[in-house]
Amino acid sequence: MNYPIYLDYNATTPCAPEVVEAMIPWFGAHFGNAASKSHAYGWVAENAVEQAREQLANLIGAHAKEIIFTSGATEAINLAIKGTFALHSGEKQHYITCVTEHKAVLDTMKAIEEAGAEVTYLPVDRKGHISISELRSTILPYTKMICLMWANNETGMLHPIEEIKVLAEENNIIFLCDAVQAAGKSSVSVDGIHLMAISAHKLYGPKGIGALYVRHNHSLPKPLAQIHGGGHEKGFRSGTLNVPAIIGFGKAAELRMSEMKEESVRLGKLRNLLEDKLLSVPDTKLNGSQDRLSHVSNIAVGGVEGEVLLRKICQKVAVSSGSACTSISPKPSHVLEAMGLDADLGRSSIRFSLGKNTTRQEVIDAVDWVMKVVGELRG
Repeated sequence: MNYPIYLDYNATTPCAPEVVEAMIPWFGAHFGNAASKSHAYGWVAENAVEQAREQLANLIGAHAKEIIFTSGATEAINLAIKGTFALHSGEKQHYITCVTEHKAVLDTMKAIEEAGAEVTYLPVDRKGHISISELRSTILPYTKMICLMWANNETGMLHPIEEIKVLAEENNIIFLCDAVQAAGKSSVSVDGIHLMAISAHKLYGPKGIGALYVRHNHSLPKPLAQIHGGGHEKGFRSGTLNVPAIIGFGKAAELRMSEMKEESVRLGKLRNLLEDKLLSVPDTKLNGSQDRLSHVSNIAVGGVEGEVLLRKICQKVAVSSGSACTSISPKPSHVLEAMGLDADLGRSSIRFSLGKNTTRQEVIDAVDWVMKVVGELRG
């Protein structure tokens, strides 16, 4: 198939060749169940899983025992939020999040809200920033959790994580961080964070595997399990471990440790090239500010119909209008809407996210095509 230029790395990334190579033996030669404790097939699988756990822990500055494997970040987020809510069953509970969080967070917050929790959804300004003073003022005596992402999936915007860490620590509140878009792409540390969700397929690993970091040796409680049946993963998440995917996750984390710093600089230059050219087109604007991930650009294009714009661009350049989870919806992005964009401009905003396989020539070709499409649609 003649695929278009791929500039949608925030939706998913291709498995690195080294990751695929590392996974293959665990489908056949080493097929044992990591929970089989009585023979070599299980021992070998378990040892490999523990090595991957260590590799992933190294990426985020954690201890291996603090890594709980899940089916992905969505499950990790559900475990963190619903598990905390269940832990405090019967108590008055308050949670703080933000209107621009991923739907995995927002929908889970809505679920516990319907079950009796109070939830505060912090607003953002036109650049996508929250107010730390407003966050501080929303904290109540019975606030159980602050849940804010490291980097936004649609705009790449960064929350002030260090300030949030301090605020959570001062008030002895659990801080859950969705680090899906940041881990493996920029420096991420769990220091001062109590729960963190990450996903393999965003950092050149396989789909269907994620993890929840659960802070140990701290007075704050840990979430209760939401999946039961065998007590796997230290009782946090029962179910037979997906050994090949876990091995792939570990290998991807190891590769990211050595690649991400240099790659971030390279992609920043390519993204700036893309922006310099596209923002020279009349009636275009950047959604967000420069306080964001180096490989992400979200650009609003005025004077065109959003659905037609996206369909035409995607003939030769694979991009999106927002989160992959909501890309089929004709509604404007909830993130851009919260930032004050009107519905039409929100629908005609395009997210470009670059990755390790992106070349300078691809960026130039993509820009030429987008400019051609915009010119044709504007007549």
